[in-house]
Amino acid sequence: MATIDDVARTAGVSTSTVSYVLSGKRPISAPTRLRVEKAIRELGYRPHAGARALASSRTQVIALMAPLRVDVDVSVIMQFVTGVVTAARTYEHDVLLLTQDDAAGLDRVASGSMVDALVVMDIEDDDPRVPLLATLRQPTVLIGLPHEAAGLSCVDLDFEGAGRLAVRHLAARGHRAVGLVGSPPAVLERHTSYAERILRGFRSEAQSLEVQSGHVACESSPSGARAAVDALLAAVPDVTAVVVHNEVALPFVVSALHDRGLRTPQDVSVLAVCPPEVAESQPVPLSSIDLPAHTIGAVAVEMVMARLDQDHPAETRLLTPRVVDRGSVLDRAAVPDQRVSP
Repeated sequence: MATIDDVARTAGVSTSTVSYVLSGKRPISAPTRLRVEKAIRELGYRPHAGARALASSRTQVIALMAPLRVDVDVSVIMQFVTGVVTAARTYEHDVLLLTQDDAAGLDRVASGSMVDALVVMDIEDDDPRVPLLATLRQPTVLIGLPHEAAGLSCVDLDFEGAGRLAVRHLAARGHRAVGLVGSPPAVLERHTSYAERILRGFRSEAQSLEVQSGHVACESSPSGARAAVDALLAAVPDVTAVVVHNEVALPFVVSALHDRGLRTPQDVSVLAVCPPEVAESQPVPLSSIDLPAHTIGAVAVEMVMARLDQDHPAETRLLTPRVVDRGSVLDRAAVPDQRVSP
């Protein structure tokens, strides 16, 4: 197996010059760099990862904390993970996946110099991990928006804006009684950032537009969806539109509405907040405020690299929500009363 000394002898340079070509820590003239690169190719030299990390003070690894809790949609979580991994490869970084949310794991990974930076998901409004993350030497990007970011960078969909947009979109189409079928109770009990923000936006816009509204938490199961639909219909009997922010429960909610004699969209319009393929794959394709999970993951990596390579200051980026019309929201201003008796 070729060594760095073999490369240096073949290229006619010192071992330190080879090291500088590999690490990029010092400028090397083009002819010399080309000789070194040619020798590396000819000899099939591959620098040891540990030695390369010591030479460059980089591990070329990003830690991604993506807690896989029982009350989260793993398929959606993996879209974020895919976005992070794909973007990391464009920067020649690997990803170390942490599936627990314990601070000890964070401390072990960071203090052991195993990674260059961290991306942390499933952020709570008052997240206990934030104080520790703020003390680390590695830059950290949160996918989510805590109440206090403590100088950390954040990226997410503007969920509060999504809640406002959902009500505004429905009200503009003549809906005066709307409901939100939201995250499971455990997610709300943890004060998970996205769930709190969409509910806040939904309620504030409904109040501002004087639209009757109701919210129910929903377990991610058929029985949970049936219970949530019954609770919503009891709270808002005249509901004509339902916003669903629960990817797993979404098909069960639509089915529960149908079982109660409410057709979509003729009787009750449905607007989902979810990744586009989830909305498109329903038996009746659903209009939605799309959750760009892959894009958010990629942006998180871009922000990490900006902090690593350019010492970019901490920032918050909230992606603008947009409604994609797939025909499941009826314009009641044009067709005032389509509901039939169950």
